[in-house]
Amino acid sequence: MTSPTVASTRGELAELLGSARGAGHRSAFVPTMGALHDGHASLMQVARAEVGADAPVVVSIFVNPLQFGAGEDLDRYPRTWDSDLEVCARQGVDVVFAPSVDEVYPGGTPMVTVSPGPLAEVLEGRTRPGHFAGVLTVVAKLFGLVRPDVAVFGQKDYQQLVLIRRMVADLCLGVDVVGAPTLREDDGLAMSSRNVYLDGEQRRQAAALSRTLRAVQDAGADGLVAALDAARTELRSAEGVDLDYLAITTPELDDLTSRGERVERDDPDLPTGPARALIAARIGTTRLIDNLPLTLGPPSPAHPENHRGGDR
Repeated sequence: MTSPTVASTRGELAELLGSARGAGHRSAFVPTMGALHDGHASLMQVARAEVGADAPVVVSIFVNPLQFGAGEDLDRYPRTWDSDLEVCARQGVDVVFAPSVDEVYPGGTPMVTVSPGPLAEVLEGRTRPGHFAGVLTVVAKLFGLVRPDVAVFGQKDYQQLVLIRRMVADLCLGVDVVGAPTLREDDGLAMSSRNVYLDGEQRRQAAALSRTLRAVQDAGADGLVAALDAARTELRSAEGVDLDYLAITTPELDDLTSRGERVERDDPDLPTGPARALIAARIGTTRLIDNLPLTLGPPSPAHPENHRGGDR
């Protein structure tokens, strides 16, 4: 197992990647904030598969202050440098870019940032104003520094993935953005660096998030209203879950939830086809997010005693 080469400055990074570009290799990039786990390792595996054995895979480890709002866990966010390097080494990562805040933001907070537009004002953006401006700004800067051909992001942060793809398309950044499936614990909980904050009882409670999403996924075949009903039923029995939102959207994050809450179950005009179910909640003091894809089928017949989406 060979340890990756570590670059901490822009100059070191450029020197390390220059020879690979000269050889004509495509490069793959996995941006992270560290505290790496098996979910991150799976992103590195996808990155390697995208570019092949001889091409460079770069992982960045940088806790980005721009995406943390007031009262969020910037100082509390786990830093696990030694174990992070071990994860990268096991996955055959070639270069780890671990810059300081001053290296990424010389002179302090940048005067020019990336505006994520109206999609950043819903779901996570409603709860965390300014978060996605910070995410897109640092991703754009890292793309400029690494200049990858392929960048791999996890689908667990689905709204982030959609926004990054939109930014790449709108700003013509020329990076192929790959969304890798969410890796899960044995109880279904999505792997996250924040899971370390949960005690045993909270871990048990947190499993309700993935159970709710699976219930939505299963019920989607009977239509949008049935999927929302399944979510409500599951959440009614969930203990210790302080729900922020449960939403069903199109794959592009156009809202379908409000429509499903206003119409009759057997409305023939309800949307069908690919969709996404997204959930966010606090378990104790820890905020978790998760999502799953689903396919909405044609609406099933209404039950006489329970015929409107908004009445349940």
